[in-house]
Amino acid sequence: MKILLDTNIVLDLLLKREPFCNDALEIFSFIETQEVKAYLCATTITTIYYLISKQLGKSKADKIIEDILQLFNISDVNKDVLKDSIKNNGKDFEDSVIYTSAKYSQIDIIISRDKKGFTKSEILTLEPKEFLASLVQNN
Repeated sequence: MKILLDTNIVLDLLLKREPFCNDALEIFSFIETQEVKAYLCATTITTIYYLISKQLGKSKADKIIEDILQLFNISDVNKDVLKDSIKNNGKDFEDSVIYTSAKYSQIDIIISRDKKGFTKSEILTLEPKEFLASLVQNN
């Protein structure tokens, strides 16, 4: 199974955003211990770095990004992805880039708290609680 986390899920964990951080922690724990290929979009990395460095400083942000790159594969953002993102663009271009990048990487599931950003998605999009519930059902 190939999953891609939307930026908001990663930020929920890193910034300890209540009430979402516990679900994000469970998802990260699943990724660390299971046979699953977990992805982040390349743009997610730059967004995370920018926000974390503003709140926690550059050295902490550097370490967090190093750790993230150990845990996740990165779905590419290149010219073709960006051109196709314009065609797929709904209300949020960032979500369109994440979706299109996931499509190019043949992702099975996108996990996001903002499912409305992926309403036209051909990829199954689940909220964190839905994803975690599906894991319980499959075990």
